[in-house]
Amino acid sequence: MDTKIVFTLTGPDRIGIVEEVTRLLLNRGGNVEASRMARLSSEFAILMLVSIPSEQLPGLEMDLQALIAQGYKVTTTQASQTFAQAHPAWLPYQIEVRGADHEGIVHEIAGYLRQRGINIESMDMEVVHAPVSGSPLFTMKGLVAVPPSLAGQPWEAALDDVGNRLNVDITVTAAMRS
Repeated sequence: MDTKIVFTLTGPDRIGIVEEVTRLLLNRGGNVEASRMARLSSEFAILMLVSIPSEQLPGLEMDLQALIAQGYKVTTTQASQTFAQAHPAWLPYQIEVRGADHEGIVHEIAGYLRQRGINIESMDMEVVHAPVSGSPLFTMKGLVAVPPSLAGQPWEAALDDVGNRLNVDITVTAAMRS
């Protein structure tokens, strides 16, 4: 029987780290079902959902010691049902934020969502420099799950008010559940 695990790795960026990690997983019969990977400054981060035969977990833990010895931080956490499976009536929305970068944007938006019981399913953000002026520009894309009790409520308009206060543009669109 397969077990689903959330696998994380952070550490120094180097050529070949993704191949090494996926080889360890493949050698134990693991299958990567979803992943996110990024170089953040000089560090590299991997986040994966992996299905692996349950009897292979102890061996995988031993295999990962080689990565830990190289200075990587590695975790494996057994995963249960997804949020979407546990909350099938919740509605998916995509949120996009754009504007001049400044402190507190993510904090304010995350706080607004938390206060309304809206779950963040994914969030990607970055700061890039404007082509002409070089000013830092903030962009964020996120997928959220909105409880059915907010259907027909003005939560989107109130989020737009948060954007106005933060001087960023926020766009909310209905999304397809993955």
